[in-house]
Amino acid sequence: MTHHLPDTKVPAPCIVNTGIIVNKLDMRRLLTDLGRVQYVYILDGEVHSQGEGDVMEVFASPQRSTLVANQALYLNVHSFDYLELKQTPEKETHFDLVQEGWRLRLTPLSTPLQERRERNINVTVIEAMMEQVMSARWDAEFDDDCSDMF
Repeated sequence: MTHHLPDTKVPAPCIVNTGIIVNKLDMRRLLTDLGRVQYVYILDGEVHSQGEGDVMEVFASPQRSTLVANQALYLNVHSFDYLELKQTPEKETHFDLVQEGWRLRLTPLSTPLQERRERNINVTVIEAMMEQVMSARWDAEFDDDCSDMF
């Protein structure tokens, strides 16, 4: 005798400020918005390393490592079993990337909105500089063309 379960759809989870994320795509989406962070590497409940750094890259690859060096973090979601999203009593969010007996705790030092604003400001500054360089180049070419006429 076979039993057939009804064709039901389970809604996707909704996680607000606290929870456990196991889906690698969701982990990557959350981590990608991080900019500058404070990190703590905890092994069996004991702090082994800590510091500040910038999240440079977040990726998913079974062949590559997560790297934390020279104030730069390269995070591979395949290095971790899950991401635990927590808030302190002061409402400060931190992300615990967990793998067996160790965890990499990331505490953001900026918000995604602040990071976007900073990137937009940097792009605007670069665009203005490029405009000045191109204008100077065109002026120099124009001067060269004019001097060839006389």
